[in-house]
Amino acid sequence: MTATETPSPESPNPRKRMTQTLQIPTTEVGAPPGIPDDLPSTGPSNIQLIAYNATKFEEHHRNDPATIQDYLGKWPVIWVNVDGLGTPELVKKVGQIFGLGELALEDVVLANEQAKVERYDQYLFIVARMVAHGSDLTNEQLNIFLGKNFVLTFQESHPGDCLNPVRNRIRKSLDRLRQSGPNYLVYALLDAVIDAYFPVLEKYGERLEEIEDLLLLRPDRQTIAQLHSIKRDLLVLRRAIWPLRDAINSLFHDAPEFEDEQIRHYLRDCYDHAVKVMDLVEVYREVCADLQDVYLSSIANRTNDVMKTLTLISTIFLPLTFIAGVYGMNFDPDTSPLNMPELRWYWGYPFALTLMLIVGVSLAFYFKRRNWL
Repeated sequence: MTATETPSPESPNPRKRMTQTLQIPTTEVGAPPGIPDDLPSTGPSNIQLIAYNATKFEEHHRNDPATIQDYLGKWPVIWVNVDGLGTPELVKKVGQIFGLGELALEDVVLANEQAKVERYDQYLFIVARMVAHGSDLTNEQLNIFLGKNFVLTFQESHPGDCLNPVRNRIRKSLDRLRQSGPNYLVYALLDAVIDAYFPVLEKYGERLEEIEDLLLLRPDRQTIAQLHSIKRDLLVLRRAIWPLRDAINSLFHDAPEFEDEQIRHYLRDCYDHAVKVMDLVEVYREVCADLQDVYLSSIANRTNDVMKTLTLISTIFLPLTFIAGVYGMNFDPDTSPLNMPELRWYWGYPFALTLMLIVGVSLAFYFKRRNWL
């Protein structure tokens, strides 16, 4: 599982976020192809097997890969899903049963691939990226192998996936899925993966609306940190959906397994959904950039308001300071009748205070009339 965690606004950790966003292969330089022998076991792997035809189906959860051979060749379609890649030996055994190459298994176990399509002699290898949004955004690799009468999928160890609608369609036999071959099942899986992007993007759209309101009312660092986190998650979504769109386009144009005209029609619809996801991601990325501009403008406007208020206060007190400075000069009226004779006036002090009050109120009234206050 590849998780893009959203750090708390109080203590963002860009280095940690970048490490989780960018996947780096863990094999040593110059290592031979295939699953590394020293790859540690990180958790159990569960096998789910669904075999079906037009009239019936069987579903089993098994931990022994050898039992899969009891179904090969006996059903028109079997779907084996390995949930969790923490047991490399189990992955190797499943790969041997279906005749998978060591390079394909290496891509499966290391789980650092972008969406792609690769053709081998006996099967077609498809990589897709599944996303989900709980407390954080999760970006998980889904590996799909399409053979003559089987579909084999590997997914990383993560609770739940977006493939339950496909499983329910097989169980209920409500559409043509049970009457079709493994190529139609692969289309259904890819369609479910792409449709899962829409609720994730809907959540980001709602969060962006909330952030927009906050930026207009009270912009602060916490809000802009949330916006920065969303922008990073949208970058992860863009890196996931862009290659997936190209992979579906490759299936539509170059894969003999999807030459059936009706399946090609469905694949074209799947491609259109991927294009819509791409458009939404780009729109939300632009919204993030616009909201950053709104934040900067709000901060600049607030700074201007503060500076204007301080300037007006300074302007009001400037003549008052001048008056106080004039009457604070130490000239002796006894030395000369021109040396501030009003200092000996009985009403001199009240006159000075009244003059300051009149000047201050007059300036404040003038600024109010000019809409500066």
